[in-house]
Amino acid sequence: MSKFGELIDHKIPVLLDFYTDLNEASTAMHPVLREVAAAMGDKAKVIKIDVDKNQELANALRVKGLPTMMIYKKGEMVWRQSGELDAKTLIGLLQEYV
Repeated sequence: MSKFGELIDHKIPVLLDFYTDLNEASTAMHPVLREVAAAMGDKAKVIKIDVDKNQELANALRVKGLPTMMIYKKGEMVWRQSGELDAKTLIGLLQEYV
């Protein structure tokens, strides 16, 4: 769990995407997240977390539906939502915390 703290403890916003390759909505988000990462550059981080490989973390954060996305800034969760979103919406959300 200490590695998780290092992931989210940044001055720039960090978008976490909890997914599994067995979930169609999760895999549909992959190109969207690449677009978000490209658009934000070094102003934000986009990190994908496979719940199959990180079940303890997913349980600790009570991730139920997939995909679930969270934005952290300076180690604090500032936004969370489950379900698919478009790149424009995610970019707008991240820009609120830059």
